[in-house]
Amino acid sequence: MEELSLTTPALLFSAISLIMLAYTNRFLAYAAVIRNLHDKYLKEKDDSLLRQIQNLKLRLNLTRWMQIFGITSLLFCVLTMFLIYINLFTIAAYAFGLGLVLLLLSLVFLIREIQISTQALQHHIADIEEYLKKK
Repeated sequence: MEELSLTTPALLFSAISLIMLAYTNRFLAYAAVIRNLHDKYLKEKDDSLLRQIQNLKLRLNLTRWMQIFGITSLLFCVLTMFLIYINLFTIAAYAFGLGLVLLLLSLVFLIREIQISTQALQHHIADIEEYLKKK
């Protein structure tokens, strides 16, 4: 394996920062939707709203794990840079590898969250299509 330089983990900074921004935007959007559905449920007591809130709760938990793994990945990139700086190259390589694995886990959770989001939207589309068929 070639020796790691400071630029290798530094390249991940911008990528991880953009991913974390996207994750935070998802989190904020879910929080707003959950608050709206909560208020609507208190007025209407509709069971379909409870199912939507449960779905959003799952997606919110996945987003939390995406953020945790993404942030931890960033921390390991910083640790890698520090280890390179103090000439501990072997430990730096392992820290960088662990950071990559954590980033990979974060992206796996993102894929799962996207699948759940898509399924929820397909249910809404199916409801509209049923209504249009009855017309």
